[in-house]
Amino acid sequence: MQHHVSVIIINYNTAEYTINCIKSILKNTSKNLSCQYLIVDNGSEAESYFTLKKYIDSISDAHTINLIRSNINTGFGGGNMIGVREAQGHYLAFINNDVLFENDCLSILKRFMDSNKNVGVCGPQAFKENHELLPTIDHFASLGRELFGRKVLETINPNKYPKRKISYSEPQRGQFVAGSFMFFSSEDFNNVGGFDTNIFLYHEETDMCKRLANINKQAFLVPDGKFIHFHGASSPKIIDLKIELKISLLYIIRKHYGIFSYLILLLYLQLKYFFSGLLKPANWPVFLALFKQAPLSMSLKHKQKIHPL
Repeated sequence: MQHHVSVIIINYNTAEYTINCIKSILKNTSKNLSCQYLIVDNGSEAESYFTLKKYIDSISDAHTINLIRSNINTGFGGGNMIGVREAQGHYLAFINNDVLFENDCLSILKRFMDSNKNVGVCGPQAFKENHELLPTIDHFASLGRELFGRKVLETINPNKYPKRKISYSEPQRGQFVAGSFMFFSSEDFNNVGGFDTNIFLYHEETDMCKRLANINKQAFLVPDGKFIHFHGASSPKIIDLKIELKISLLYIIRKHYGIFSYLILLLYLQLKYFFSGLLKPANWPVFLALFKQAPLSMSLKHKQKIHPL
């Protein structure tokens, strides 16, 4: 049976967030929408996994919810691709577990995608806990964005780089949509090969939407859909994230823009973190990683342990 939407959510040691996320989706989603829910436990400790399993078992008779266990943390892309293997939806919704629906986002996004076959991915409008606007569309990670910043790009070429931090009342095209809530055509997602599992965390959105752009598929914000994002509920310590961010950034710059852009960005980041490290010693680990060229072999992906139940 093909569903309208396959919803894929990753749990990593934050079962309460995942449970609240599922509850908000079930509460707000129209019963007329056929949904398949695939919850991927991405190598959580036993307590988190069994807390989640107990909740899902208690409601599984009423809803199509499948809990899939990986005994090792495979990262954002890897975890989502585990869910994709069992997905049967015409659309794929990848939703962070620290998300709460404010309205029927899935039906809103489906209607938009049904009417816009040139769109490969879209996302609803994100808000912080205090209902402050969170950017949903963004500009591709690139050498220009890293050297000059987003505001400069938005000023010199507003058509190519629409403002991120304003409220839109109509659907707005961007270069990519935030990874906290990405709604894909499954056909387009499959045609570009899905998430690149070389990336453990960060910049998956740029990578996916660059590949979608290569087949003339666009990315859009659909502001009628609204959700709360708690932001980084299951992240590891900050310094590891900073290093991982640079590893992923340099990887996709080289992948999509070539060796010349990669080398310029690498040199820029090395100098930036060398001098910032003189003033803020906490940045030295980031500089040392960049000095070693921040290869994929340094990624958190290679530091994960197997967690049998």
